Amino acid sequence: MEWSNCYEGNLFHFLISTFERLITPKTREMNSDIKIFAGSSGREFSERMCKYLGIPLGKTSVRTFSEGNTYVRVEEHVRDEDVYLVLPIGIDPNNEFVELLFWLDAFKRSGARYVTAIVPYFSYAKGDKKDESRVSIRARVCAECIELAGADRLITMDLHAAQIQGFFKIPVDHLYASPLLAKYIKSIMSENTIVVSPDAGFAKNARKFAAKLGVDFAIGDKTRISHDENAEIMEIIGDVSGRDTVIIDDFSISGGTIVETARMLKKMGAKSVIACLSHVPLSSKGVDAIEKSDITMVIATDSINNPRIKGSSKIKVISVAPLFAEVVKRMHNRESIGDLIENIPEEVFNASVMSINL
Repeated sequence: MEWSNCYEGNLFHFLISTFERLITPKTREMNSDIKIFAGSSGREFSERMCKYLGIPLGKTSVRTFSEGNTYVRVEEHVRDEDVYLVLPIGIDPNNEFVELLFWLDAFKRSGARYVTAIVPYFSYAKGDKKDESRVSIRARVCAECIELAGADRLITMDLHAAQIQGFFKIPVDHLYASPLLAKYIKSIMSENTIVVSPDAGFAKNARKFAAKLGVDFAIGDKTRISHDENAEIMEIIGDVSGRDTVIIDDFSISGGTIVETARMLKKMGAKSVIACLSHVPLSSKGVDAIEKSDITMVIATDSINNPRIKGSSKIKVISVAPLFAEVVKRMHNRESIGDLIENIPEEVFNASVMSINL
């Protein structure tokens, strides 16, 4: 009888200790602080995320030596922590990409348990296929490097081609700016609005955007002869005469596509032209082209910290930092983020439109 009691007691303690080992890591993770860090090009975006979450930005330092080498250092304890690194790859993509890899390596070597790379704009997503002889599929190369450097997860927005998610073996959370942009457009549009896709390739996205607004959509017939970033709009398929038009596209560098589309829309009798862009890696010439164009206003996001658009009279920016912050909060608390893909909570929308310069 005594032996039996002893056995039952030891078994009870064994089961309790096993149960504690199983639940303790998850409990620690759920109750740990969110730690957000910024790369060089992601500081302002990270600060807006931290403002939304009510937390301090993680301490880091970056130095570029005279010969061009980049040095990064994590300036606080991250061992056994879940960390989030923010670094858009946009204005200076080569240096920004290399810095991202160094950060991922630094966090892993510092003992971080789980490293999530937040890349609001992934510039090399444009290199998603081998459409010519003897060229690299650049997005695939970048995906492999990000994984090898130590990223456990990637959060990004509006990849040029959604299937690029398949280039990664790690989980990829692909967010969209369109629900936020559509929510803002809906608050200012007239009853006679029509959405316009600049080409057939973006028609599916334009159709979804139009459905969110409850309006019709038209399609531009675009051709591009070379890699000079100059596009020609041959015609607009759809009736835009006398209507307020909204051009929807994922990004613009030279401004050529949206400027040319606006010119054709006005030629076909459109009453006004607004453009919506998820990303604005615009060159100085692109900004100038928009300023001189038939476009009344360009509504974009802050996925890229582009100093060239500051001071523009036509380019207005809505921040997606609160959206990314909400995703991080829900992920950290082990909550679903599925509803954020299509629906923007009111508190996120209010924080977004108040963040920059609308």
